Amino acid sequence: MRRSKTEAMAMNDYVIVGAGSAGCVLANRLSEDPNVNVLLVEAGGPDTNPLIHMPVAWTALFRSDQDWDHSSGYEPHCNNRRIFLPRGKVLGGSSSLNAMIYIRGNPLDYDQWRDLGCSGWGWDEMLPYFKRAEDNERGQSELHGVGGPLPVSDGRSRNTIAQAFIDAAIACGLAPNDDFNGGEQDGVGWYQVTQRNGVRASTAAAYLRPVMSRPNLHVETHVQVLKLLFEGTRAVGVLGARLGEQIEFRASTEVIVSCGACNSPQLLMLSGIGRPDELAALQIPPVAEVPGVGLNLIDHPVSGVVYLSHRAGSLFGALNEQNMAQFQTQGRGPLTSNAAEAGGFVRTCEGLDAPDVQFHLVPALFIQEGGIGTRTGTWLYRRCQRHQAA
Repeated sequence: MRRSKTEAMAMNDYVIVGAGSAGCVLANRLSEDPNVNVLLVEAGGPDTNPLIHMPVAWTALFRSDQDWDHSSGYEPHCNNRRIFLPRGKVLGGSSSLNAMIYIRGNPLDYDQWRDLGCSGWGWDEMLPYFKRAEDNERGQSELHGVGGPLPVSDGRSRNTIAQAFIDAAIACGLAPNDDFNGGEQDGVGWYQVTQRNGVRASTAAAYLRPVMSRPNLHVETHVQVLKLLFEGTRAVGVLGARLGEQIEFRASTEVIVSCGACNSPQLLMLSGIGRPDELAALQIPPVAEVPGVGLNLIDHPVSGVVYLSHRAGSLFGALNEQNMAQFQTQGRGPLTSNAAEAGGFVRTCEGLDAPDVQFHLVPALFIQEGGIGTRTGTWLYRRCQRHQAA
């Protein structure tokens, strides 16, 4: 929803920067109060690309217009390579690009946060919110909920190679696990996914689109926020740019930065929040000294092992008209695959309180840092358009 410049500059109670996994949820929840005006600002565009909604095509979105296409610095522990960091630049953010695996943290992780001083973040406090968010097709239980905004489903592909991986892991002594978000995380099995009827359920689809008609919720796309606006040390709005034109959005109550792990600290630093010496070197006037901004990001390392097999079942063989028609008409088949359909959690040594390694089984050869390639992505996009038109 795009408004005129005059309307856009009108006062809002809340301005949320970034319509990703957090921003869409915040926009939904805050706009439940009809007495407040909520503005959600996104640098990318609407989630209209059909490849966003076809689960198997998620890597075709890498390095596209829906991807910020970040890279790390030269990593000393990765042979000084720069590591590709895909981040969603579209409504739904990275939840419109990710592999859709529904995994909560291990309960011990939350208890550790609580013990470090984050009151209210322990497992017992968090579980009711997980259940409230869920609409799990398996039904309600002690650990799962139904009726929430986020669809959680069993996969509708069930790749034969993934099943072979599970069988082999169990034969090697690992325990079967039919619910990694159940009583135990250890073991191997099928992942549940954030899909509904075989289609991706991003936060844009689950939280934002169902409430877009609320008169007190406004969404601005294709707006790159350049910095926060301050009166003294209080944030009162944001300065953005769209099509070469600068535009301001004001907030009477709160400005919420939800740009993700990479872009949130960047925006804070561009706004003068960070380490004074670093801001001075970038000629950014300081507003507040916050030494931790932009530091201590820890991402999960991945080590891939590739095997060649003559066994049928590769997802590359699934890209055909028959499977496209099955996906479009039934919401089933290989094109509903999230690629990493199966996996597991293990402890690499005795004495650990929780698993420290996670496995993913992908029945496809990952190339181009996980991308399926421009030609394949173009084929999928054109077939999606053809079947939608039909």
